[in-house]
Amino acid sequence: MGWTLERDGLAALGTGASLLGGGGGGTPRLMAMGVEQSVAWPLRVNDVEELDPATPCVAVGIGGSTMVFGERLPGSDLFVDAIESVDRWTGSRAAAVCATEVGGMNALAPLLVARELALVDADLMGRALPYLDQFSLLADDLPGIAIAVSAWTRGSLLLADARPADVEHVLRAAFQAAGGWAGIVIGGFTVGDLEEHAIRGTLARARALGEAWLTQAGIGSRIAAIGAQPLALGRVAQVGPDPADVRVRVIDIAADDGAVVRLVARSEVVACVIDGAVAARSPDIIDVIDPQTGAVLQVEEIAAGRSVAVVGLEAPAWWTSQPDRLAQVLPSRYGLTGLDEVSA
Repeated sequence: MGWTLERDGLAALGTGASLLGGGGGGTPRLMAMGVEQSVAWPLRVNDVEELDPATPCVAVGIGGSTMVFGERLPGSDLFVDAIESVDRWTGSRAAAVCATEVGGMNALAPLLVARELALVDADLMGRALPYLDQFSLLADDLPGIAIAVSAWTRGSLLLADARPADVEHVLRAAFQAAGGWAGIVIGGFTVGDLEEHAIRGTLARARALGEAWLTQAGIGSRIAAIGAQPLALGRVAQVGPDPADVRVRVIDIAADDGAVVRLVARSEVVACVIDGAVAARSPDIIDVIDPQTGAVLQVEEIAAGRSVAVVGLEAPAWWTSQPDRLAQVLPSRYGLTGLDEVSA
């Protein structure tokens, strides 16, 4: 069954989206400010089964630097040109919309067009992930996918039926040309395709996590309320680049119980190693929390001397259901060795 999102439920949805970000995806706060004013409340959130499977659908989100996004906020018409470009290419008008990723600010992006399109409770990652070719439609190499990027005064870039690896390279260049970030619209699929090729029920998961988190006080109660695995509680001792790969950030934590904890991160936390053993790794969702405020920290907010709690949330089952899907989100996908196997 679908459900209704009220204006006062936006905070819980944003908090849950942060928890599904694993330290990445950008904070939903700025997106929420725009959504709160532009959306006609309440919103109907439809389960995939509620809509005709033949309904043309698009996924929308922001690509590029989430930090630059905070310096140059979008207008409410961000996705309009790109959706029209996809509609022209496919020859059918989109009637439904879902999120590109539920982790971070992109969980709220489809709300910007939910007046015109039926909002579907699904996304293409189930969390936040760094690569564009990790969208589930591309991970499954679904044919006929069209992707439009729009962030200029006029015009949009459209990439149709491309190899997933080419999507990553071409769109990164487009984000740079657009000033660091751009709106993404993915089309060429139907609501029925979401049943197999997307992660379903993720907005509901975000809302439930956020509601449970916000109704508790104290880090222990919050962790228990969302069913997360407590991994570490302590103080950040050191943060620095991996000598072997400057894109990788290594975060050492002196745990209160004496354990030696190391987090390995890219734009999201990729792995948590405790006393030399892998305790959690992507696609598990590893969050770093400020234990005093309950704020979910982005990777770039984790600094030496800061008190933190580290928790793990279960990976989206879509990624673990098939070996070829799992291979696309393990640490080895990012060139990190020795982190794929979780210790018993």
